[in-house]
Amino acid sequence: MKTTLTEENYLKALFHLVDNEGKVTINELSKFLNVKMPSVNNMMKKFAEKKWVIYETYKPLIVTENGKREAALVVRKHRLTEMFLVKKMNFGWENVHEIAEQLEHVHSKIFFDKMDEILDHPKFDPHGEPIPDKDGNIISQDLQKLSHCQEGETVVFASVTLSDDAFLSYLNDRKLLLNTKVKVIKIENFDKSMTIEIGDKKEILSKKATEKILVKK
Repeated sequence: MKTTLTEENYLKALFHLVDNEGKVTINELSKFLNVKMPSVNNMMKKFAEKKWVIYETYKPLIVTENGKREAALVVRKHRLTEMFLVKKMNFGWENVHEIAEQLEHVHSKIFFDKMDEILDHPKFDPHGEPIPDKDGNIISQDLQKLSHCQEGETVVFASVTLSDDAFLSYLNDRKLLLNTKVKVIKIENFDKSMTIEIGDKKEILSKKATEKILVKK
């Protein structure tokens, strides 16, 4: 049976919220989705019937391997769509999230497998986030927040934790794009804003921005 749009939104929320032990709480889901807790409880009971979660009253949900796979496949559709829009239709990375939110609910597996083939099986989406394969497997990355870096450290911009249009436009204006080498020049004691060097130019980033930029060494 095909998943509904609402079920897919819940699955995607599980993907983003589940911890290393495969657990997530009803309260976390309620806040993430902006849905009242009784509605979340009812949906998780349905998920339990589908063997996607283990549900016990007043205990954290345990997301099963089947549940993780279903969640990853929804995210796969979203991230592949974003990549297709950027690589084949010349959208900016700041303009693709809302369109992908709509297209991710298409139920044709062949459609997304073909999209994957046309794109030559990309490993990451335009925002640097890994794209699950057709079996729901996903690459793990060893990344850290730019805000955790020290003065003098050189790193590579790998991903963002926020796909907000305004934030991505903010990065565009500063020519801070994926795979760009970044050197930390100075961190202000007062507000933790950061002066970085990109090529031969310097930029100042707020603490709010550096918290949302993920880098690798």
